Amino acid sequence: MKKILVAYFSASGVTARTAKEMAKAVKADLYEICPAEAYTDADLNWMDKNSRSTLEMNDSSCRPAIAQPVKDMEQYDTILIGFPIWWYVEPRIVDTFLESYDFSGKTLIPFATSGGSGIGKAEKSLKEHCPNAVWKKGQLLNGTGAAEWAKRMIGA
Repeated sequence: MKKILVAYFSASGVTARTAKEMAKAVKADLYEICPAEAYTDADLNWMDKNSRSTLEMNDSSCRPAIAQPVKDMEQYDTILIGFPIWWYVEPRIVDTFLESYDFSGKTLIPFATSGGSGIGKAEKSLKEHCPNAVWKKGQLLNGTGAAEWAKRMIGA
């Protein structure tokens, strides 16, 4: 039997709600990608050119530290990975997550939340970070349908 993990980063709680709904629907373990240093409202002010999120997203080599690693990542065959779209791609902390483990041969399924951007550029970026994973087509999930989509994606 496949072991499934829903891993997500959520700055405002929107992606967290979606991830929790999906994990419950597919009976997956849940892991929040928490930054070692929590983001403040000021850090997330994308209109401020000197905010933490803006500085991170303008530096493609930036890898914010994660508070706690996944326990026993080797046990998971399928990982649904969720995040808000920032600057048309995944936040840099998601890159930290992807580069922290060997996902070779594992199935990775991205999902995102966004107020206006699509997931296409993020999918391309994610694949560049983990070229040896088996990537399935991702989905932008804003509001409804997350549980049904997750079940379809994992074949439940």
